[in-house]
Amino acid sequence: MDIILLIVGFALMLLGIIGSFLPILPGPLTSWFGFLVLQYTSIVPFNWGFLGVTLAIAIIIWMIDYLIPAIGSKKFGGSKYGAYGTTIGLIIGLLSPIPFGIVIGAFLGAFLGELIFNNSTTKRAVKAAVGSLLGLLASSALKFFVSVVFFVLFVLQFWDYKSDFLSLF
Repeated sequence: MDIILLIVGFALMLLGIIGSFLPILPGPLTSWFGFLVLQYTSIVPFNWGFLGVTLAIAIIIWMIDYLIPAIGSKKFGGSKYGAYGTTIGLIIGLLSPIPFGIVIGAFLGAFLGELIFNNSTTKRAVKAAVGSLLGLLASSALKFFVSVVFFVLFVLQFWDYKSDFLSLF
């Protein structure tokens, strides 16, 4: 059972890293569930303090993730319609077969949201779209960084007990 939990925890860690770039999967929060699964093995001692701190970090990053693109759009003169357009564009871009569809979708979504629903000029809509895109990239970079740190901590926890895990084979 411990091997299965280790594999599931590792898979959740990888999903967390991938989720850093997907708007439908909360990266660091998914990675945190990898920690939780690892803690339920009979080999790694359960550590409430470690789980609590990493959960708090994951939740803070999850909340910030929704704010950063909107802040980027607002800083560049965008409105809530640009932020809505960014989210819709992200989802459409995610589902499209176009390379970098998420980035293109976010930009076009913010641009069209500003242009159509806010009656913005083209120049203002482009500026807001750039702000939204920069916010998206900053948010993704932050989630990626935290998810990679979580992955490294997962590997270090495994490494501390590797001989116990390897004895299961």
